[in-house]
Order: sequence, then C-alpha cells, then structure tokens
Amino acid sequence: MRSQTQPRVVLRAYPHWFYLPAGLVFFLFFLVPTALAFYFSLTRWSLFDATFIGLTNYRTFVNDPQLVSGLRNTIIYAVLTSGLKVIISLPLAMLLTSSLRLKGLFRGIIFFPVLVSTVAVGITFATLMQPSIGLINTALGNLGLPQPDWLGNPRLALYSVALVDVWKGVGIAMVIFIAGILSIPEEYFEAARLEGGAWVKFRHIILPLARNATFTVILLSFIGGLRSFDLIWTMTRGGPGFASDVLTSVIYKEYQAGFYGLSTAGNVVLFILVTIIVYPLMRFFNRLELEL
Repeated sequence: MRSQTQPRVVLRAYPHWFYLPAGLVFFLFFLVPTALAFYFSLTRWSLFDATFIGLTNYRTFVNDPQLVSGLRNTIIYAVLTSGLKVIISLPLAMLLTSSLRLKGLFRGIIFFPVLVSTVAVGITFATLMQPSIGLINTALGNLGLPQPDWLGNPRLALYSVALVDVWKGVGIAMVIFIAGILSIPEEYFEAARLEGGAWVKFRHIILPLARNATFTVILLSFIGGLRSFDLIWTMTRGGPGFASDVLTSVIYKEYQAGFYGLSTAGNVVLFILVTIIVYPLMRFFNRLELEL
C-alpha cells in the first residue's frame, strides 16, 4: 500500500514547486520595493539616513499647486492619448484588413514609429515644431495659415506632446485591432455584405466581436498615458512653466531637487491612482466580456 500511495502524494505536490520561482521574483522585485516605497514616502530621507515624518509628504503633495496641476495634466493626457489611439487605429485596422492593395506596406509604415526610440521621436518633433524655423510652421506659413508656438504656448504644449504620443503609439493599437478583426470568422463578413455593406460590418460585426481588442487597446494606452514621462521630458521638460508637467515629470524634478521623500510619496500616489482607475476598468471590461 505504501508503494502505491506514496507516488500519488509526490505527484500531487510536485506541480506546486513551479510556483516558487515566480513567487520569489514577485516577492523580491514587486512586494519588497512596493513596501519600501510606502515606508520611505513617510520619511525625509537621503542616501545615508531617513527620518520618519508621518504623512507630512502627502500633505505637502496635496497643498503644492505644481503637484496638483501635474496630476490634472496626467489625467488629461491619459484620456486624450488613449481615446485618440482607439479612434484612429480602429478605422486604420479595418482599412488594412480589407482588399486594399499594398496593405502590407502601409501596415509597416504605420507601425514604424513604434520601433523608433521615444527620445529620438521627442527630439525630432521638438525641432519640427520650432516656431520660427520648424518645418511644420514653415509649411503652414507657405499656405498662409497661422503658425502657433506648439511647445512654447502654455495652452498648446501638453496637447502638442499628446499628438506626438498618438502618432508614435497608434501603430501598436492598430496591430491589436488587426489581430482582433482577423480572428472573426469570414462567414460573418459575408453575411454583412449581403445585409448592408460597410456600416453593418462595422456596427454589428467588428464592434461586438472585436470588443476584447478594444478593451486591450484602451487599458494599455490609458496605463501608458498615466505613466508617460520620456516624451514629455524630451520635448518640453514640463514647460513652459508647469503647463505640460505631468505627475512623473514633477516627481523627477523633486528627485533632482533632493526632495526624495516627497518624490517617493508622489510615486506612491501615482501607484494608487493607476490602481484606482485601472482595476475597476478591468473588472468592468471582464464583466462585459462574460456577457458576450
């Protein structure tokens, strides 16, 4: 009996060992740094010592106009970039899954900005958007159109960077939509052609059956918008003034100034913000997916 029951116990327990490496990685590289960040956000610390000061950093964060405006700009930036990526990439995916000639070439052209370094894109567009010698304003001037100061005008700077972000990221959103559309059986499209053409295809076939792709694009784009830093810092450094500062750029400036505890508190606030917004959104999308 022992020889028969013992192997069963071993076999039953053996797969659980596969959890150990992933659990150690998760513990060491996520749980421990997260716990330390929460602790150091309650201190005034340097590289050599830390003094516990309670919630002082968070009170400073709430009362600092620069940090509050950065939080507001972060929400605006995330909503704008994620919304535009969905609006632009879905029609592009529909077009590039049709019978269009050279659609493979167009897919490569649209996806190419995804492969380019974000810093390189930021430097390039900062040059193109120069108010006096930039190629964009030069072309607008030749057409007799207004030549705005794209990055120097406080009202335009954040939106100008957001448009560049959309240009760079729309390719990956398009690829996700293409995958979602190609996963739909061809029989549905044939029925749509008989019933009413392109609108029926979009309204009754692609929108409901490619819903998972839409959810994925919204979530990834929104999370990326909340965490965006490199493009904004490369193009405007949060300027002019604080007009295009987002939470990540404000946190970086606090680190540069030596306010490590305050900047750590900002990182914790960013973590909580992303969790509060994204987790209910994921639950909502999962519920819709189950209803399909």
